[in-house]
Amino acid sequence: MVANKRYQWTLVLLLSFNFGIVFFDRNAFNFLVPFIAPELGLNNTQIGLIGAGLSFSWALAGLFVGRLSDLIGRRKAILVVSTLAFSAASVLSGIAAGFITLLATRLLMGIAEGGIMPISQTLIAAEVDPARRGLAQGLAQNFGANIIANSLGPIVIVAVAAAFGWRNAFLMAALPGFVMAMLIAWLVREPPAVEQSARAAPGDFGRLLREPAILRCVVISILLVAYLVVFSLFTPAYLVQARGVAPERMGWIMSTFGFASIAIAFLVPGSSDRFGRRPVCLVAGLLGVVLPAGLLLTSGAAELPLMAVIAVGAAFSGMFPLVMATIPSELVGAGRAATAMSLTMGISEILGGVLAPSLAGVAADAHGLVATVWIMLGLAVAIFALAFILPETAPRVLARRAGNPAV
Repeated sequence: MVANKRYQWTLVLLLSFNFGIVFFDRNAFNFLVPFIAPELGLNNTQIGLIGAGLSFSWALAGLFVGRLSDLIGRRKAILVVSTLAFSAASVLSGIAAGFITLLATRLLMGIAEGGIMPISQTLIAAEVDPARRGLAQGLAQNFGANIIANSLGPIVIVAVAAAFGWRNAFLMAALPGFVMAMLIAWLVREPPAVEQSARAAPGDFGRLLREPAILRCVVISILLVAYLVVFSLFTPAYLVQARGVAPERMGWIMSTFGFASIAIAFLVPGSSDRFGRRPVCLVAGLLGVVLPAGLLLTSGAAELPLMAVIAVGAAFSGMFPLVMATIPSELVGAGRAATAMSLTMGISEILGGVLAPSLAGVAADAHGLVATVWIMLGLAVAIFALAFILPETAPRVLARRAGNPAV
């Protein structure tokens, strides 16, 4: 039984903005690389390893924290503790003295942040009307992240770093998380308990991975994470070093991704509720090819062409909540939703978030930062091709196919 509409959308917005702060803290390092690298003497390989390290610890936490929440049913408490922990990790990032200490703080941040999205999406799956699940989970994963992390984040974090130094920028990034932890403790409730027969059980990881539909979601999620991590980690440096963009203007160009994705957070998941998960993912995946292709086909530091290709290519971000959360949760039901989402999010972070930036960093040192754009293009084409085999799970679409158009 779903909650009343007021609580449903309060929950969605609160968890959306909490994840926005999570992603702001995660991405802060990416936008601060032009400031950090000269002071700490970091090369592209080390930058890639730092991004990979956070992804690895994020993945492990996502796998096991989401799983733990299914087993014990204490989602709210885990969410509050995780929110406090990732804010503390951001503070520690601001006092790092070198590559090793910075890597350690980012590993800690990944441990704190990895379970937040599976738990958040499980809360939404339990409380929100299934007919609006795509929109709700899309907003939870993309709306706050794009406002806070991808739109305002590059502008604010770069401006603070330019004015007060990158260490103070990390400290500033930590403050909203402490506030959000208090709001979650106050406003979020535990959803109704799931019957024991429907709850997660030992061996579910293996059983779910043997289901072809879940495995397809996992593979596409790996490619999506690889694409996003390479884009967010290396594109700021590519714009500054290879295209000659001033660091302050780079922040504005990168923010285009976030501003465009605010609309995407409504349009792509919301459209999938009506038109189906698979066709909407196909369109979003095709538009995602525009971003790296556009970067390769344009030249120079002119802002408008760069902003245009990033804005169009941002459509691929709408696939994340559908492939990682909505489709898996609709396939397995509420009792195993966090376990299924832990698989899509955790494995994608290990294989996509760890390997991709590591390999991209090595490629950038060997062949220049343009190599990272070619890597993004290959990933984008693969994502679009694999979207053809996604399962269709939208309740309205399935109801129409079953001859019940009123649903």
